[in-house]
Amino acid sequence: MDSNVFVSASPGELVRLPRDPVTGNEHAFVPAPLPPSWVFPGQLWPLLSEAKQQLGILEGIGRTLPNPGILLRPLANREAIRSSRLEGTFVTATELLVYEMQPRESTSEEDPTNAQREVFNYRLAMQEGSKSELPLSLRLIRQFHERLMTGVRGKDKTPGRFRTGQVAIGSSHRFVPPPPQRLMECLDPLEKYFHAKGSTFDPLVNCFLIHYQFETIHPFTDGNGRVGRLLLALMIKEFCGLSKPWIYMSEYYDQRREEYADRLFNISTRADWDGWVEFCLKGIVLQAKDTIQRCDRLQRIKDDYMKKAREVGGDIRLTQIVEDIFQSPFIRVASLPAKLQITYPTAKKDIERLVEAGILSELENLSPKTYYAPDVFNIAYAEME
Repeated sequence: MDSNVFVSASPGELVRLPRDPVTGNEHAFVPAPLPPSWVFPGQLWPLLSEAKQQLGILEGIGRTLPNPGILLRPLANREAIRSSRLEGTFVTATELLVYEMQPRESTSEEDPTNAQREVFNYRLAMQEGSKSELPLSLRLIRQFHERLMTGVRGKDKTPGRFRTGQVAIGSSHRFVPPPPQRLMECLDPLEKYFHAKGSTFDPLVNCFLIHYQFETIHPFTDGNGRVGRLLLALMIKEFCGLSKPWIYMSEYYDQRREEYADRLFNISTRADWDGWVEFCLKGIVLQAKDTIQRCDRLQRIKDDYMKKAREVGGDIRLTQIVEDIFQSPFIRVASLPAKLQITYPTAKKDIERLVEAGILSELENLSPKTYYAPDVFNIAYAEME
């Protein structure tokens, strides 16, 4: 890490480390506790107002949905896929949805199931976190990490425990987080800041200040980026008074990964809070508008599907199957008998009627036989393939 790029206004301190014989690193950065000595700039008020307005629209749409899963499940899956891509784990939506139907442990380090399980774990962590009765805390953060690392590569990297060794970020060790003996003096004030009263900053802005702080502290040996972005989604829900975690930022960060890294780095080196917060607020606006548009399209498709199901003699069973399609557009005949309390031949007949109606199509080269709803899949996931 080049200590010369850190100016006197940097919101933290450089501390000396034993010299790394490979990289030559001699310093680590210890961030100062939040809040920063920074004033929210007047020119960002219109952008903040627009971001809050879009969140309000999204919350209103979400509250009126008869089944919030129509929006929540695809959102959480997209977030899991994108957040994992930022860490170099590439899984397609098809792979994740097929894995969800029949999760399994990997058999070796090279098994592609490792990547699928990592992404699946992220979605489970999000689901558990949004339902947890624990407040935002270090304990909850450790639980996130333990869930993410369960049964995957990295499970030997102390799941759920803060690191006891030094880490560095970037192939060239561009940034070196605090040494392990300084971790708790960084993490304890961060935990207190979760629940601090009387902040001069808007709750949404505080979410992004905390996200920077967490990523800069980098408390785990592995998985920090995913935990940090998962925490960000839950903070936005809680701090902004949303009923559900309707908004996720990993897709925006993934599409701009170099700028994302640079914006974080620029806070540490020269206290560029303006650039970071503006970058994030723009992301809220874009992601909220995208989600609103997807939800509108899904609702219209759902109305069309219900009409088609009725035209082929639809009954309560077909209605239930169509409802489930909007939480996961992949389905297998074998999963229906136990769920709907029907025989296998009846379940097969129901699927055939939905194929006849143009709602389902068979996915090729999969065993057992798997069907999917192309319209729903394309709205939720197509560009992720």
